[in-house]
Amino acid sequence: MGKPIRDAYQIELRALIRCLRFYGELADKESGEITPTEEGELSLVTREPAGVVAAVVPWNFPLTLGGWKLAPALAAGCTVVLKTAEQSPLSMQRVAELGVTAGLPPGVFNVISGDGQVAGRRLGEHPDVDVLTFTGSTEVGRHFMRYSADSNLKRVYLELGGKSPNIIFPNAPDLDAAADAAAWAIYFNSGEMCTAGSRLVVHADVADRVVERIVDTAAQWFPADPLLPDTKMGPLVDERSLQRVLAHLDHGLAEGASLRVGGHRVLTDTGGAYLEPTVVTGAAADNPSFARRSLDPYLPCRWSTTRPRRCVLPAIRRTVLRRPCGPADLGTAHRVSRALRAGTVWVNCYEEGDMAVPFGGVKLSGFGRDKSRHALDEYTSLKTTWIRYA
Repeated sequence: MGKPIRDAYQIELRALIRCLRFYGELADKESGEITPTEEGELSLVTREPAGVVAAVVPWNFPLTLGGWKLAPALAAGCTVVLKTAEQSPLSMQRVAELGVTAGLPPGVFNVISGDGQVAGRRLGEHPDVDVLTFTGSTEVGRHFMRYSADSNLKRVYLELGGKSPNIIFPNAPDLDAAADAAAWAIYFNSGEMCTAGSRLVVHADVADRVVERIVDTAAQWFPADPLLPDTKMGPLVDERSLQRVLAHLDHGLAEGASLRVGGHRVLTDTGGAYLEPTVVTGAAADNPSFARRSLDPYLPCRWSTTRPRRCVLPAIRRTVLRRPCGPADLGTAHRVSRALRAGTVWVNCYEEGDMAVPFGGVKLSGFGRDKSRHALDEYTSLKTTWIRYA
């Protein structure tokens, strides 16, 4: 799907291994409860496997996101049917093959490929599926909710897209580091991440310096052949995605945004869907550049003149911002973090974490959590057994 081979090997493959090991360690450590009762009675609360889990995963991180579904479901004692994305069907097939070699019983882990409107919908409607977990777009997530309602009311967990901003305050401890983090957050994996920092709000006092730094940094992310070991950014996943972002960019510029760098298709002789790292400024809050969700290396920037001592920035309220980056004042960091409705807030960093912390969104970014012990809750059911023995 265009991921640089270095990132596939050093980041995604290792993420899958860490995920499998983490839930392998947890598999025999979840226990039930015994609640207080009157004499002569005993109450037991046990966790049992939910049953058959259907996992529908996207193309941008086929190993990592597949592992986040597969590993906790197996650790909980469920069987799994995992549908790969049409654009990246092969890597999870290889994982399934390795699972057979490792001794997974037949039928425990099953991988299917096919079009989402056919194979994905069939899983969503299937009466023998007890839990469906999906990572992808909000639009498709709505369909899975309908499929559940129209079939057996299977439990559905959704990790959907976001429009995650970086917010840079004028008292950031290191403005260059903050700008570099904002560039990494939108250009890594060609911006094809649900957590990509796909918009930037920066205080007007430091906006010129921050944006110039990002514009200069963009040259370091110029795309190249993803099979070369030193490539930092490859192509977009397919031609359809490239045409969609170019149309998105044209719309944003027509509505008043200004192009600062990039914005053009490159390396056309290769046939790949390569897009320059792109920065636009002057986008209003309702400009398509700033408001529309997308998966691409395209960063719209806006200025704020609100002082950081205010408890909640008006810019945050207006644009439903998430993930601030950079206040030196930890009081500001805590107040802003508490004010944001978000599944994750990073301060002075981006995309940090490990398997022990939950991952997921709120509102139109979905519900339920991948990673951590909390993910096991999605694949188990609680049973109460009340015994009178005297």
